Amino acid sequence: MSDFPELSLDDIEALAVGAWILGTGGGGSPYLGLLNMRRLYGEGHRVRLMPPEALADEDWVAVVSNMGAPLVGQERLTDSRTIARAVTLMEEHRGIAFRAVMALEIGGGNAIQPLMAAAHLGKPVIDADTMGRAYPEAQMTSVAVGDLRPYPLSTVDCRGIESVVEKVPTWKWMERVSRKICVEYGSIASTCKAPRTGREVKDWGIHGTTTKAMKIGRAVREAQARHRDPVEAILAAEAGTVLFRGKVGDVARRTTEGFLRGTATVAGLDADRGASLVLDFQNEWIVAWRDGEPIAMSPDLICVLDSVAGEAVGTETIRYGQRVTVIALPPPPVFATEKGLRHVGPRAFGYDLDYSPVFPAP
Repeated sequence: MSDFPELSLDDIEALAVGAWILGTGGGGSPYLGLLNMRRLYGEGHRVRLMPPEALADEDWVAVVSNMGAPLVGQERLTDSRTIARAVTLMEEHRGIAFRAVMALEIGGGNAIQPLMAAAHLGKPVIDADTMGRAYPEAQMTSVAVGDLRPYPLSTVDCRGIESVVEKVPTWKWMERVSRKICVEYGSIASTCKAPRTGREVKDWGIHGTTTKAMKIGRAVREAQARHRDPVEAILAAEAGTVLFRGKVGDVARRTTEGFLRGTATVAGLDADRGASLVLDFQNEWIVAWRDGEPIAMSPDLICVLDSVAGEAVGTETIRYGQRVTVIALPPPPVFATEKGLRHVGPRAFGYDLDYSPVFPAP
């Protein structure tokens, strides 16, 4: 493990900023997780980052995340030991030892979850995830697109409630069953997904996403320190484009069935004055409608940013009066395939829309 680079606290601060942007409104705010990491580092814990290609094919990797509605995650304080317990519960259940820990999604607070588990367990974190962003449902992952086994899954609650979903026939069944458990927990739970082998991570993981998030976060923090435009810094770091600039005029959201659902309406400013943008969300921003016409949709990353600070605005934190810039970033290629779109395209969310990419195919 000592051969892998140690993450500094500055790296983790940058990760939190960049992952919040890649979260496309979801994944939960990284703030509480970041507070945990500051405390853990203050106590002497350290985390190392392991490239996926360093895994042996037979190694076991724990894939972790919080599950539930982001708004509830804001209200319930995070205990780093809970996500670590989800990992050890899976080890006990399967009779295996994990080589490393990996994020289910690099978006938002779920990018910090593997670091918290790794700090307690003394394991490295893999520089990869299974979404390249945040998505709300279990079947919306690269490993689901790859038809890898969806079970078992462990869920742990901060009050000591523990469950294991032993077997399900499909990824959608895993989503249905685990979501019911999560709702009973209060719409937030720490989870360890189906263990993945090193071979599976190398074949189906989305590689380099932790370092990608840190790169974006460093660009924002440097722009802030130099009093430069952080949105432009993000677009210089990643090949994205501005969709809309405006002021939030209305937000309608509700927590239901373990999700945060709703819409946010943005009135145009500057070049977009006179136009209106409506953002639909299910934990994450899913479709952006300009004057009633869809201009961006999943799997493209729709990112809502504070126009001054350049930091992400989440679906649970967006509010009336905020000045925001909405940008799009390209999706991981696995989701732009015909099979990938069946998992994460607009029809997967119930929209009668064919995927129309913001970015032309390479």
